[in-house]
Amino acid sequence: MYKVAALYQFAALPDFRQLQAPLRALCDQLGIKGSLLLADEGINGTIAGKDAEIDALVRELESGALFGGRLNNLELKYSRASMMPFLHMKVRLKKEIVTLGDPLTDPNKLVGTYVNAADWNALIAAEDTLVLDTRNAFEVAMGTFEGAVDPQIASFGQFKDFVARTLDPAKHKKIAMFCTGGIRCEKASSYMLAHGFAEVYHLKGGILQYLEDIPASDSLWRGDCFVFDQRVALGHGLVESQSIRPDLPINSEDFALTREAADE
Repeated sequence: MYKVAALYQFAALPDFRQLQAPLRALCDQLGIKGSLLLADEGINGTIAGKDAEIDALVRELESGALFGGRLNNLELKYSRASMMPFLHMKVRLKKEIVTLGDPLTDPNKLVGTYVNAADWNALIAAEDTLVLDTRNAFEVAMGTFEGAVDPQIASFGQFKDFVARTLDPAKHKKIAMFCTGGIRCEKASSYMLAHGFAEVYHLKGGILQYLEDIPASDSLWRGDCFVFDQRVALGHGLVESQSIRPDLPINSEDFALTREAADE
């Protein structure tokens, strides 16, 4: 079994270009594979390896000399894989760790209200709550929350166009949003608050946290959760799903590239 760590943090990293080579060297030294994105606004990615190696890398990220304590609030989600789910290790430099393309949006300054998985069902069941799935259309097709609105976008960068075209701050006063691990909601909630939406909530830890914490008998989740590696999808308890739709892009040589193309 391999340990898989999905991680991100919005943090000021003005030296992110200088961090690329030593971070890649450390991952190679530890035998870790996956994809990490670095930008001025922080870090984002999913990696896999043996338990001790993943734990060593996370310790370095959180408290080691490389980042100097700037990643001391990582959002981390662990799961398991029966086989190594990545073929390569990539550390890429980006303008944004999740691409939205709006200069007013800064999750380091402003984000919505976090909602724990235990409180999520009550929030999205309320009649005055508009529930938004911020993920891309092929992810939504595999699974989503009961009653959620699908923005029908091909990449996260189109989310702001969906909001401008479809939503109104005067009409949609209470919004609850979710994504795979939480990062897209951090940026989406920051965007919506900056553009006049007053009450914006998002699922802390994303769908993955919900599937880990909430038993299937109490769940409002329907289907599977697409993940950007060769496991393809996870179900309740974060177990690898056996029910994969044949029309979804699951045969890519490198799911890390699929992840970047989808702007996760």
